[in-house]
Amino acid sequence: MFSKRNQTLAYAAASANGAAAPGVGGAVTEALKNPMVSVGGAAGLFLLAAAMVVLVAGDPRAGTPHVLFPVSPPGSPPPPPGWREALAPDPTNGAPVNTSNLQLLPGQADAAPISGQAVITFPGQANAAPGAGRAGVALTPSPIAGLTGPGPGGALLPIVGTDGRTPADAYARPFQSNGKPKIALVIGGLGLNAKATRQAIEQLPPEVTLSFVPYAEGLQGWIDLARANGHEVLLETPMEPNDYPDNDPGPFTLMAGAQPQETLGKLEWVMSRATGYFGLTNYLGSKFVTTNTAMTTFMLGVRQHGLAFVDDGSAVRVSGGGAPRASADKIIDDQLAGDSIDRQLLALEASALQNGQAMGSGFAYPITLDEVGKWAQALPQRGYQLAPASALMMRR
Repeated sequence: MFSKRNQTLAYAAASANGAAAPGVGGAVTEALKNPMVSVGGAAGLFLLAAAMVVLVAGDPRAGTPHVLFPVSPPGSPPPPPGWREALAPDPTNGAPVNTSNLQLLPGQADAAPISGQAVITFPGQANAAPGAGRAGVALTPSPIAGLTGPGPGGALLPIVGTDGRTPADAYARPFQSNGKPKIALVIGGLGLNAKATRQAIEQLPPEVTLSFVPYAEGLQGWIDLARANGHEVLLETPMEPNDYPDNDPGPFTLMAGAQPQETLGKLEWVMSRATGYFGLTNYLGSKFVTTNTAMTTFMLGVRQHGLAFVDDGSAVRVSGGGAPRASADKIIDDQLAGDSIDRQLLALEASALQNGQAMGSGFAYPITLDEVGKWAQALPQRGYQLAPASALMMRR
């Protein structure tokens, strides 16, 4: 196979060595000596070159300035603050843009206006209504007047209203018991993965409480969308775990050994990230929640700002100091398998049947969202009532 040399390279090598050209090449050379053939060949080469330019260049206007407009589906969260400032500056040697030179093609300035309607659809939303949220279930938009005060960097902090109304009451989902055993679920880790966050917001029943990560971009937009779909919201508070720093919840982690002023300062940063949540929940924190002095300071901040505190079961013995409190009875997705999650959900039903109520917590894994969605559909037929986490609160 290596004897099959490239014929073009062989011809070039022979020419360079002064060898006679192959027979075909000699015939071509003789033909080109004819003037008519030379003129026709030149014209053919010109047409071939023009065709190549069109093929390579494509659209004759492809080199002109153009703008791409990104379009987001209805209800998408707004971009995070500072996105415009983060854009790369124009190069110093870039061509100036003069709007007087811009025109729309191919229409004419005096042409009749185009009538009709432009319709934009998005994958998976071909039949979706243009508005965000579910009809009849939306909660009051935030912020609610009188329940915010100035926070770090000009942001808003939750406060107790002058009439004594608290964010814990105002932002909780209304609930009316029907006398059946109540089961609440908190799904956390939301805001980091857009697909999972949207699935939880739009596909889980509105009684499911959703918990958001404070570091999420567009956090306020996600919370607004969640409330528009009827979900009450918790904000996750990063807390020191036993294996810190190998397991690091981020730069605003509440540390078990920190001074009270530092703890309250980080807590204010977390609370200032958005509005519309009725309480806080722990993110990790196995060391922090078992340190009495640290939790005393934390609960002081929670109570002063009129919030509730819900934990994943790791702080069940912690007193709220008068603030609304609740602890999950089970984490439903410690094992990421459908049958395991189903068993934990059935265990919640047994606990609710025995105690009148039960609460579970889980993470926004795709399998968790799928299993919870299927389980919740049949829950009323099995004699239980799905309830928001705020409905299971106690002051202790």
